[in-house]
Amino acid sequence: MTYPPAASGVLTIDLAALVANWRYLQDRARPAEAAAVVKANGYGLGLELVAKALADAGCKMFFVAHPSEGALARKTVGPEPRIFVLNGLQVTADPKRDYADFDLAPAIGSEAELARWKAFDATAPFALHLDTGMNRLGFASLEDMLRSLSRHGGEGAELLMTHFVSAEEPDNPLNAAQIARFAAARAALPALPAGIANSSGVFLQGASCDWIRPGYALYGGNPTPGAENPMRAVATLDVVIQQIRWIEAGESCGYNSQWTAQRRTRLATLLAGYADGLPRGAGATDARAGADVLIRGKFCPLVGRVSMDLTIADVTDIPEAQVGDFARFFGPDAPLDDFAARSVTIGYNVLTSLGSRYARLVVGL
Repeated sequence: MTYPPAASGVLTIDLAALVANWRYLQDRARPAEAAAVVKANGYGLGLELVAKALADAGCKMFFVAHPSEGALARKTVGPEPRIFVLNGLQVTADPKRDYADFDLAPAIGSEAELARWKAFDATAPFALHLDTGMNRLGFASLEDMLRSLSRHGGEGAELLMTHFVSAEEPDNPLNAAQIARFAAARAALPALPAGIANSSGVFLQGASCDWIRPGYALYGGNPTPGAENPMRAVATLDVVIQQIRWIEAGESCGYNSQWTAQRRTRLATLLAGYADGLPRGAGATDARAGADVLIRGKFCPLVGRVSMDLTIADVTDIPEAQVGDFARFFGPDAPLDDFAARSVTIGYNVLTSLGSRYARLVVGL
């Protein structure tokens, strides 16, 4: 691959893989339809970029977290797709300026929100968000939701939704409890299209409704932890080696001397750090192992504490490694979820923390 000149790090975004992941989930969920979650700047890869690719592929429904994201999505995908704002009708927002002007539908989760939305426009579209166990957002109970609808009216409701707590843990009994609670809500509102399945929920028995709402899986994350990842990698991060040096056994590297060499060691300093979104805990310490990176087709460990702009890899066992080579943090041959787990975080956090200093290389479409 040819990298942009003067790139210290290159984030490659494979739009063909993104679209393939969406189509795979769509096919798996049929007859349900697949929406797409593009919040958090399209999981760090660029909201406009991913939303356009998915809309061009036929996606008809998008989810964002904030109305500002919804406005950007609307400008990107055009007038036809429905865009729902997962965080609801924000208390600081103007319903007209921040929602209606961009044809955004809030996921209403309380009587106060519903009353405020109805006072603005009795027929404006919205989703009904029922809390079935997360205890975060949403109507606290089906009775509360039905009572609120009877007081303020349900005209404009376009979707019934909830959010799984532990869908990535298929044996967790809370999954069945949430599915049952949501089924009761569907029975009470049979004419309303419904969706419960997030990325991992697509793989749960009994979770398919009218719509699925994948996010992380679209971007290559594994929706079935512990099993082989059925998704294609979308993001690949390569960072250049700036300098290589030898240290002797007993010497340390990085801030606060967290890692000590047990042998004469060859260290490669890489041009990215936590300011670029790398987890600060990615490097090994004397107390625990850290994450690996891929250099010249071989994995080697990150060592020492990740600093703001730099990270260190132990390349003693890769004698061919040299200044100017790129170290791959994650990609098709270096699973994102493995890198995240060994960095004591999750892939969601890695993707959504990606910094702005990487050169971005878009491929696939």
